[in-house]
Amino acid sequence: MTHALTPLTTSFVAADGEFHAPSISEFFPDAVFFAGTPFELNRIGLIRIVVAIAIVLVLWLGTRKLKLVPGRGQSLLELLYDFIRVNIAEDMLGKKDGQRFVPLLFTIFVVTLGFNITGIIPGFNIAVSSTIGFPLVLAVVAYIVFIYAGIKKNGLGYFKAALFPAGVPKLMYVLVTPIEFLSTFIIRPVSLTLRLLMNMVAGHLILVLCFSATWFFLFSAGGLFTLIAPVTFAFGFAFTLFELLVAVLQAYIFTLLTTAYIQSSLAEEH
Repeated sequence: MTHALTPLTTSFVAADGEFHAPSISEFFPDAVFFAGTPFELNRIGLIRIVVAIAIVLVLWLGTRKLKLVPGRGQSLLELLYDFIRVNIAEDMLGKKDGQRFVPLLFTIFVVTLGFNITGIIPGFNIAVSSTIGFPLVLAVVAYIVFIYAGIKKNGLGYFKAALFPAGVPKLMYVLVTPIEFLSTFIIRPVSLTLRLLMNMVAGHLILVLCFSATWFFLFSAGGLFTLIAPVTFAFGFAFTLFELLVAVLQAYIFTLLTTAYIQSSLAEEH
């Protein structure tokens, strides 16, 4: 089977002209460098490195010469930082705690957005948050931070408050404590990971399907099927705009939920 490549995304059209729908194998590409070693890098790994460098470069260029009257780049970064600080960190955690955690929350938002948005960038064509490694690492960071925040505020009593909520009859702890343990220490990181992962996977598969179908109808199917190509292309374009919205929204939701978990850890009572 030979694979054709459209300008927007990978298209799976066999040499015999038959259409082959995208599959989950797209998220496990062959190694590009250092195959068979612990440092093996595939296409997705390379994109992660490129995006990480790009994020660092953009933030450095935007902040290396801070001015009282900011330029365009500094203004955009300050606007984004203030949005995270005011509307998420300080709004949910209060001014004091918000200022403590806003650098972390800003980093989570920017990195998640950068890794999400590669799904609609020609040449990249896949969100690098659509494989479990990045969402899992990000969820572990959030997990460590909200537990740290709870211990820092309440000492080891944080675990007692989290597992044995005040005001619950003692006999009910037999039911309540296992539920609290699962919801706080298991379901939170799992849900953070899967929510981000599944949204990015679904978005990528939809885009590939639309543009692969366009390629197939335009160059392989022939006849009246050619008339369907503009329709599938229009759907692909619409889903590209929708995927851009999803990329931003998922970065916002991940940051918001991380803040909510920190807030619950800082609460005097759970």
